[in-house]
Amino acid sequence: MDSKIDTSVPHSARIWNYWLGGKDNYPVDQEAGDAYAATAPQVATMARESRAYLIRAVTHLAGELGVHQFLDIGTGLPTYDNTHEVAQRIAPDARIVYVDNDPIVLAHANALLYSKPEGVTDYIDADLREPEKILRRAAATLDFTQPIALMLMGILGHIEDYAEASAIVRHLQAALPSGSLFVHYDGVDTDPDLMKAQADYDDTGAVPYVLRSPEQIAAYYDGLDLLEPGIVSCPLWRPEAGTSPEPTYIYGGIGRKP
Repeated sequence: MDSKIDTSVPHSARIWNYWLGGKDNYPVDQEAGDAYAATAPQVATMARESRAYLIRAVTHLAGELGVHQFLDIGTGLPTYDNTHEVAQRIAPDARIVYVDNDPIVLAHANALLYSKPEGVTDYIDADLREPEKILRRAAATLDFTQPIALMLMGILGHIEDYAEASAIVRHLQAALPSGSLFVHYDGVDTDPDLMKAQADYDDTGAVPYVLRSPEQIAAYYDGLDLLEPGIVSCPLWRPEAGTSPEPTYIYGGIGRKP
């Protein structure tokens, strides 16, 4: 085990893994996850629905839109139907670059993220706060003259300063060619129970996460052309036919760069 991996403090990626039914978590994560869910019972549903949204979004991008390049920043622990698995089922030549700076995520990514032979799966050890480093290293794998799907899934809340989060989004979007897509979700601050659970979690010493207003989240898409149905609660983004999803407190959408 990497000496930098601390199993004495709850870890958001491991807690998310726990809520998704995974095994890559520790008792401290399970306890924190259970405490969070005791205050905000909807959180496990939010985790599952965010994963389902990722699957639908990547399926749409790789299939109907023909996007074969993905830059997935803040990927978290590998679980079921990771970005490259979904994309390469549809487009075996898809190229995926994952970015995270967490040692436990890096260890799992190196062990588990295998590409189809026709495509490429790469992993960059970098922080979201280093967008220029990410872009420079991603250019070794991705062709920045062709459309790229930039994925920031549940990660911007870890940037506590909203102005900084917005500046990072702008920096990354500006580097993408016309026709690229911005794919995103984050938690919103519209439920008091969720706000209380998040405040209690932040008090444990774990890396904090900021729940933001729907208006703040919508501003990340300024200047982009939104795909239907726009920025919505994730279960409502192009749900499977015949389903009647209930909204959750995670909002997302896809915007195309003109």
